[in-house]
Amino acid sequence: MAREHGDSWDLASSVGATATMVATGRAIASTHEHGLIDDPFAAPLVRAVGIEAFTKMVDGELDLAALEAFAPDVAARARANIDEMAVRTRFFDDYFAAAADSGIRQAVILASGLDSRAYRLPWPHGTVVYEIDQPEVIEFKTQTLAGLGAVPTAERRTVPIDLREDWPTALRQNGFDPSLPTAWLAEGLLIYLPPEAQDRLFDTIHDLSAPGSAVATEFVPELKDFDADRARDAAAGFQQLGLNMDMPSLVYHGERHSAADYLAAKGWQTTGIGRADLHTLHGLTAAVLADDPMREIIYISGTLG
Repeated sequence: MAREHGDSWDLASSVGATATMVATGRAIASTHEHGLIDDPFAAPLVRAVGIEAFTKMVDGELDLAALEAFAPDVAARARANIDEMAVRTRFFDDYFAAAADSGIRQAVILASGLDSRAYRLPWPHGTVVYEIDQPEVIEFKTQTLAGLGAVPTAERRTVPIDLREDWPTALRQNGFDPSLPTAWLAEGLLIYLPPEAQDRLFDTIHDLSAPGSAVATEFVPELKDFDADRARDAAAGFQQLGLNMDMPSLVYHGERHSAADYLAAKGWQTTGIGRADLHTLHGLTAAVLADDPMREIIYISGTLG
């Protein structure tokens, strides 16, 4: 179903299902010998959502090695996605570690989905982690992790609100202090925002940020030339796994500002690394897949003032 103004979702539908897909990648990557990430909560969260194909993947019932025999392209793309989740997760984990080392004790995770960093990262004493997402998503994750006996490693404060609503006010009402440096994370978010909403998001982050704040996100330069039909063709093989998500219908494409350039114009000092270089940094080789609309991703981090 195509996106529309005011649409909503849970973790098994629309944009929400992409959070479950990402958690599936994190769960499988956590078992990989490269040891880049360790997310012990990803697999149980995926099982709790209950999308059959994703559950079979984290439980090893869908074996990629066996899949290669009759669907090598599907297996290659699945492996590429898992490696992408590994390096992407490590990039943002390292970002938060650097922010903590710089003395930042206030973090905000936008569209937090099934992100479990408030539970699994070694946050310094006194750190407050704010998670913003739709109320149903926040409630599901909170209750599921509580049922597992998971305890946050920082002071976790949830902000159950859609980012299209007045989330800055809700954030302040939950104790956020804009006079303190903040580490912001917008992971896996920008492609699901219209170009003008992306600008507003960074405008708001800037307005809420004290000097010394940090921000991290990723940007897909080729989104301006996104071909939905070509993307569907490239992903068609995943239906063999029982995945019928129409990802191209969830993405907003067209011309948009470079995230790094837009932030730099507001006074942020930003750096970026491409997906191929990020893979190489961690001893992996980024797969080159034909007709992949996400084949170029720039991972960005920056500081203010």
